[in-house]
Amino acid sequence: MKVSLVIMAAGLGSRYGGSKQVDGIGPHHEILMEYSIYDALRAGFNKVVFIIKPEMEEMMRRLCGDYLEKKTARDGSPVEVAYVFQDFSSMPDFYTIPPERTKPFGTVHALLCAADAVREPCCVINADDYYGIDAYQTIYDELVRLPAEGKATMVGYLLKNTASLHGTVSRGICTVADGKLQSVREALKVQMYPDGSLKDLAEDRDLAPDTVVSMNFWGFAPSIFPALRAYFENFLRHEAGDNIKAECLLPVMVDQQMQDGKLEVSVLHSTDRWFGMTYQQDREVVAAELKKLHETGAYPEDLRK
Repeated sequence: MKVSLVIMAAGLGSRYGGSKQVDGIGPHHEILMEYSIYDALRAGFNKVVFIIKPEMEEMMRRLCGDYLEKKTARDGSPVEVAYVFQDFSSMPDFYTIPPERTKPFGTVHALLCAADAVREPCCVINADDYYGIDAYQTIYDELVRLPAEGKATMVGYLLKNTASLHGTVSRGICTVADGKLQSVREALKVQMYPDGSLKDLAEDRDLAPDTVVSMNFWGFAPSIFPALRAYFENFLRHEAGDNIKAECLLPVMVDQQMQDGKLEVSVLHSTDRWFGMTYQQDREVVAAELKKLHETGAYPEDLRK
């Protein structure tokens, strides 16, 4: 059975101050998404789809794609690799892009750009997050039995393990009941303080450290793509307008689908710890964590072999 890992890697990394997706953070200069790919392949995934900017293709092939195409998946098949571009060429004809706009339209737009390349159940991730070994096995096991219509899944993380002391982060705040996602609300300015307390500065409200959050670690059937297209086109017609920073976000889209009764989302949990790089100051911590994982044998010396 084909199951794909879809990596959203076209982001600009503006808060990080550079292209964090290709920062050699591991002990042998591995980039963060290489850990995701390694974990996914050993869990059973057999296809990798990179969502990138067109000018990134040569670099992505050199960093990951070329050696991936020589690998064998756990089921014995060759690993399939695909590249799709998140750019303005995929925009519908009815929408006029503001001349000043240079940034893509967010994670719904990103995944929609992969519609022609993904015909199987898929796990969708951020390129600049580390989700943990167990998380990939957990979501793979769910994806292989995911119904073709009306169902999706996600791995949830605790807010206290996903915030940064170095600035605000955006998180999908989840309400969960009986293992099912009830709602997800985008908190755009979550700040952690040295005492461990957390606040959504945009709404001036305190947040519980054990709040379940979405880290864009979603599992979808390919039937999600028509819903993505309809939602994105509605966003362009009624919300984007001339706002050059407007973004169409997956957590918001999933929430709308749930409220409309069109989607049921199971919430999975991982025993591993998430970590990522939002700010340059996060880099040292992430590098130390990865080094420790190599030293304890969680990862081999060379991920590329």
